[in-house]
Amino acid sequence: MSSQAALQAPPPTEQLNARNFQRLAEFIQAYSGIKMPANKRTMLEGRLRRRMRATRIDDVNDYCRYLFEEDGMESEVIHLIDAVTTNKTEFFREPAHFDFLVNKGLPAIAATRTREIKVWSSACSTGAEPYTLAMILDEFCESQRGVDYSILCTDICTEVLDQAIAGRFSEQMIEPVSMARRQRYVMRSKDRNRPEVRIIPQLRSKLSFARLNLMDDAYPIEGDLDIIFCRNILIYFDKPTQASVLRRLCGHLRPGGYLFLGHSESIVGIDLPVKQIANTVFQKR
Repeated sequence: MSSQAALQAPPPTEQLNARNFQRLAEFIQAYSGIKMPANKRTMLEGRLRRRMRATRIDDVNDYCRYLFEEDGMESEVIHLIDAVTTNKTEFFREPAHFDFLVNKGLPAIAATRTREIKVWSSACSTGAEPYTLAMILDEFCESQRGVDYSILCTDICTEVLDQAIAGRFSEQMIEPVSMARRQRYVMRSKDRNRPEVRIIPQLRSKLSFARLNLMDDAYPIEGDLDIIFCRNILIYFDKPTQASVLRRLCGHLRPGGYLFLGHSESIVGIDLPVKQIANTVFQKR
């Protein structure tokens, strides 16, 4: 390399040091419940660098000093958590849950003569889960005279909430949705060069959105919900945190209401006022 090229080359970028990784890992777990083991260090650094561009801080350790020593955390915390959260989601994910609702859960709720089926998607990500629920509920309520539904959608990540509110998805993402439901609930872009669809306004109007941290000591949510979905988020928490979150969730279910967890999640060893009635489906006593 010539001396001129060497002078023009950018300075080497410092890597996230062990002390700052530990500080970040402890803060992230305390704030959001998300465990950040040592093997996630490179992943965390990569995600932080995307956020650092917005703050115009070039060095990841300088960014950490800004967070922890220069009072930057107050303004950055939401962006920091947005950067580190994982938001994998898809329509009709773990379809047995929706089969249960159609065949057993919703008919049982309707038999209580409720006027409104109240649902909470507590880690809604970009919206595939609550919009799937909306399709199921819309079809069911159409067959029930005088029964309506509402879905509260919450997540800790503001970026995914914005996407969910818009109700826009790639055509590839809606492939699990049946053609009949696509024709009924999905609008295609008028621009044929954009492989994008949008959920119809009538369905979007049944959903409300809010940012919520499941680590909070209390949730500003109604206490008589019929259905709560909390799927594939507990796996990021340690056992004590799982227990605390699940107890708070159960406090918002009415007796007879249903709690749905992810297929790899369990309540073994946690004392809760529920009984298991299907695979990762629980009913409040």
